[in-house]
Amino acid sequence: MKIGIIGCGTISSAYFGGAQKTDILEIKACADLRREAAQAQAERYGCQALTVDELLADSEIELVVNLTIPRAHVEVGLQVLEAGKHVYSEKPLGVDVESGKQLIALAAEKGCRVGAAPDTFLGAGIQTSRQALDAGAIGSPIAGTAFMCGHGHESWHPNPAFYYDIGGGPMLDMGPYYVTALVNLLGPVKRVAAITAKTFEERIATSEAVKGLRIPVKTTTHLTGTMEFHNGAIITMIMSFDMWRHSLPCIEIYGETGSMQVPDPNGFGGTVNVASAREGWESVPLAFPNNARMIGVIDMVAAIQAGRVHRANGDLAYHVLEVMLAFDKSSETSAHVNIESTTERPAPLPTGLQEWTVA
Repeated sequence: MKIGIIGCGTISSAYFGGAQKTDILEIKACADLRREAAQAQAERYGCQALTVDELLADSEIELVVNLTIPRAHVEVGLQVLEAGKHVYSEKPLGVDVESGKQLIALAAEKGCRVGAAPDTFLGAGIQTSRQALDAGAIGSPIAGTAFMCGHGHESWHPNPAFYYDIGGGPMLDMGPYYVTALVNLLGPVKRVAAITAKTFEERIATSEAVKGLRIPVKTTTHLTGTMEFHNGAIITMIMSFDMWRHSLPCIEIYGETGSMQVPDPNGFGGTVNVASAREGWESVPLAFPNNARMIGVIDMVAAIQAGRVHRANGDLAYHVLEVMLAFDKSSETSAHVNIESTTERPAPLPTGLQEWTVA
C-alpha cells in the first residue's frame, strides 16, 4: 500500500525508519507546512516532497500518517478522510471529545479507517504482560497503579512551550501511553474520579536553545485520580510535570493471587515481573519482538488488506481520549465522570512473530 506522511518534525524519522523495515507499505510522499522540512525527509528517505493539497490529491496514496501537532490532529484528519483516504494519527486522537467524535463519524460515513498512536502496546513488554495476565498469572485483576512523573520539558527541550499549551500537559502528552496500555490489559474504563491542578502559572526555560523564555501555562500539570474499569479493577493514576524526584513504578497490576510489574508503556521492550502470594518477583521471558514506532501503521495496513480490525484503531483512541479528558472534567465538577464510549480490547499478537510482522 502506498502511504503519505503529513508532518515532518522530529518524530517523523521514527515512522520513516520503520517503513523501511517492511514491504507491506511504501511511503510515496510527505508534506509539511515548512517545505524545507518535507524536502529534507524526502531526500533522506527517498520519497516525494509535496504540498498537503498535492499529497491528498494523489490517487495512489491510500493511507495518510498524520504527524502534525495535537491541536491539528482532527483538522488534518478530517481533510484526509474527505479525500477518501484512511488516516493514522500521532497521539492523542484530538484535544476535545466533540472533535474526536466528529472524526470517527466522518470515517464511518466515508467508509475509511482511523488509526492512532500509541502503538507501544504492540511491543514485547506490554504484549508479554497481556499474555501473562490472560493466562491467569496473577488471577483476576483487582487494582493497580500508573505513574508518569517529572518536572516538565523546559530544562532540556529545544521547544518546550508546546507542552504547556492547549493540547499539551502530562495527560495528553504521556497519558495516551498509559491509558492505552491499561485498556489493552484490562478492557474499557467505566468511570473516573480525579483532582487536577495547574501548579505554576509560568515556566522559565533553562534549555540552551530558548534559555530564559517565559512560558505561560495553559493546561493542568498535575493530575491524580482513579479509574474504575468495567471488569471491576480500580487503577490509581498520577500524571505530573510538577515533581522533581520520585520512586514510583510505571504500572503495577494487583490480582487475586499475585502482582505484576508492567514496563514503561512509552517503550516497546522492558522487563515484566510477576510475584505470587508466596514467592517474590520473578521475570517473565519476553515472548514477542520489541518492534518500534510504525508497527501500528503496519498492522493497520495488514488489517485493511485482510479485512480484520486493526489494533491501534479509532474506537480505542477515542475511548482513551475521553478517559484522559475526564480527569479535568471530574476535578472541575467535583464528581465522578461516567465514560460514555467503550471499546474492545485489541486482539493480542500471536507468538512466534518476527520483528515488524503482525497477524
